[in-house]
Amino acid sequence: MFSVKFLQSLQRVATRAFNTTARQMKNKVPEKQKLFQEDNGLPVHIKGGTTDVLLYRLTMSLTIAGTGLSCYWLLVASMPRSK
Repeated sequence: MFSVKFLQSLQRVATRAFNTTARQMKNKVPEKQKLFQEDNGLPVHIKGGTTDVLLYRLTMSLTIAGTGLSCYWLLVASMPRSK
């Protein structure tokens, strides 16, 4: 079906593609580690900046709204139907 030569060349091309992209990307993990480990009195969900604050508030709003709707529908489901 596939020749050995074709598979070897495919492997070479795939390896080359991954090796060149890995060199172009910069590792940002050490910078983020310094930012989040520094002791400045801020909670971890605020240390990342405005984006983290907005994501935190959105998550909490959705959680509270979902809990409220779940409780509402549990209450509606527990009431007997009127005849």
